[in-house]
Amino acid sequence: MDCLVIKGGTPLKGEVKISGAKNAALPLMAATLLTDEECVLRNLPNLSDVRFMTRILKSLGATVETGRGSIRVRAKKIEGFGDYDLIRKMRGSICILGPLMGRLKEAKISMPGGCVIGARPIDLHLKGMRDLGAKISIKSGYVHAKTKNLKGAESFLGGRCGPTVLGTANVMMAATLAKGKTVIHSAACEPEIEDLANFLLAMGAKISGAGSPTITIQGVKKLHGAEHRVIPDRIEAATFALAGAVTNGNVKLKGCIPGHLSAVLDKMREAGVNFTAEKNQIHIKPSAKLKSVDITTMPHAGFPTDVQAQMMVLMLKSPGISIITERIFESRFMHVNELARMGADISIEGPSAIVKGGSKLSGADVMASDLRASAALVLAGLSAQGTTRVNRVYHIDRGYENIDGKLRSLGANIKREPGH
Repeated sequence: MDCLVIKGGTPLKGEVKISGAKNAALPLMAATLLTDEECVLRNLPNLSDVRFMTRILKSLGATVETGRGSIRVRAKKIEGFGDYDLIRKMRGSICILGPLMGRLKEAKISMPGGCVIGARPIDLHLKGMRDLGAKISIKSGYVHAKTKNLKGAESFLGGRCGPTVLGTANVMMAATLAKGKTVIHSAACEPEIEDLANFLLAMGAKISGAGSPTITIQGVKKLHGAEHRVIPDRIEAATFALAGAVTNGNVKLKGCIPGHLSAVLDKMREAGVNFTAEKNQIHIKPSAKLKSVDITTMPHAGFPTDVQAQMMVLMLKSPGISIITERIFESRFMHVNELARMGADISIEGPSAIVKGGSKLSGADVMASDLRASAALVLAGLSAQGTTRVNRVYHIDRGYENIDGKLRSLGANIKREPGH
């Protein structure tokens, strides 16, 4: 297992290009199963999760050609049985459920795995399939969904922590080939859902309202092949923006969409970070003085849970007390104990972390527990004095393309070594 060794204290400087969005790429790849014609996806990030999804598509019978940042998929003849060993390793793989139901009216998929950030149940995905007429059984670790015909229906997808993003994607994909009209209420509003809808529209689907809480899908008989460019990764963009801010650097993010991370930029501005945002770029500049701000994670367009850990590092640099409240996932404060090893003063009270900022962090050996926590530890290492070793970086490779290479290009002293 690799680790990242970081010598902190250098302000980042230069330009970095933002990669395609992981959270958009996986449902888009799954959507290629909805047609027997060829589909092409461009601006795909080179990530372990994307490579996993490629293997899943092949295991279902699709032919897949990968190019540099692109993929060509033809799912001429597929089967509805999802390989246990592949799917259990990656939670995002649940998004093959909707396309398989749409195309084959049957799917048998092992219960998915992924990060250890609390219970992330798939009950809303299954509810959505039931709403469309599927009968579902769960046996020996597999979900088996089957129906004679998918029928359009009203489907409410709000959960106790807000709407489900992949659940919305699954129902939307299945509904494109259902008979009649489907209305998804309390749909997820994330940009990744809009991106998926745009690809489905290019394939001949009839969808309106994507990006709002109510999505309407009129089923069609058949979808055709299409080409699509994946949107930039708003979480990667937020991470690099915060990396610039915590090192008091001068960093330009190229090829991003600032409107997709409005809530993050708003909080950064409130915290005293100096930056400008234009059409496709964000320019982080050295800041005179930081101040503490309170944050509560919310469904889109609120503050994203996927940036909570990275934002905490900025709050450690800001004098004063800030309260960070996590409303989306329980147990998403696993990075706190590791940050404490670096000298952070953070206490947890229920769903909130109370961060006392302003003291200097010092390098330490730390352990990544999930994707975004590992990004936060890298940011902490960049801003700390001394050397930080972040172990288990396979987590970070699931969601960040060449993070150490990109940071090195900005002047960071970071290298990858074999871990313990």
